[in-house]
Amino acid sequence: VLRVIDPQVATNVDLKDIRLVKKVGGTIDDTELIDGLVLAQNVIKSAGGPTRIEKAKIAFIQFQLSPPKPDMENQIVVNDYRQMDRILKEERQYLLNMCKQIKKTGCNVLLIQKSILRDAVNELSLHFLSKLKIMAIKDIEHKLGYADLIEESDSAGASVVKVTGMKSTGKTVSVIVHGANHLVLEEAERSLHDALCVIRCLVKRRALIAGGGAPEIEVSKRLLDYAKTLKGMEQYCFQSFAEALEIIPTTLAENAGLNPIVIVTELRNRHSKGEKTAGINVRKGTISNILEENVVQPLLVSTSAIELAAETVKMVMKIDDI
Repeated sequence: VLRVIDPQVATNVDLKDIRLVKKVGGTIDDTELIDGLVLAQNVIKSAGGPTRIEKAKIAFIQFQLSPPKPDMENQIVVNDYRQMDRILKEERQYLLNMCKQIKKTGCNVLLIQKSILRDAVNELSLHFLSKLKIMAIKDIEHKLGYADLIEESDSAGASVVKVTGMKSTGKTVSVIVHGANHLVLEEAERSLHDALCVIRCLVKRRALIAGGGAPEIEVSKRLLDYAKTLKGMEQYCFQSFAEALEIIPTTLAENAGLNPIVIVTELRNRHSKGEKTAGINVRKGTISNILEENVVQPLLVSTSAIELAAETVKMVMKIDDI
């Protein structure tokens, strides 16, 4: 996240600037961060074209390097070998002219957009590109300009194309996620996305509070104390809101395999004694000073959850006309 924002002035993070590329092979420990763009597509090297280009000048084309086809499906019947030879020469000249025009621009890396009408490239155009020392990659959706280095490399048994040293106004980083199978990859991607969202919360509001259910129990305790000063329906509403907040430490205890009744009761008791940072220590299965365990969470996560829950209840009550 710090690679794509200026920490001094940033108030938000666009997670689209952080590209996650999943590749089967290796383990999660092989996951790596690339300061640039990683393409899941491989370099087309069937014609012997280059797989590494320094000081790359990149062209992104939205047309295809293959013979044109009519809009309607037609058949051409050739009964003379000279006509056949002429067709092949015309096709060769057509593709050669296109490749020469591309080379004239100074391009040495060609990104070809995916087409549903016909093949993006054919073997003849790849042969010409190889002779002109132009790297070709097809089925691309990104537009790039200049890069210090583009190369196809092996990452834990999987081939990827790394684009580094891009000279553009935006900043982009990529994470190559590795896993033994698709299930592991999907879970690793979800975990990484959750972690990125947590950091984005910190960028939006730079404040941390204790975790482990400590803030929820403390807020619940304060609300219950305030409810004792009220009467009637208002008192009942404050008590219910306070009890609802206890569902978070209760769920945390259940997910950790602990007895939720014992844990929440002990947690409530510790907070009543003034231990504001007492929380559920999942590793030890007890209540401890959660700040000493370095268990913290962004303030925005807790405030957003409480605000959303309160607004949802308010909306439901309005619908039911209660």
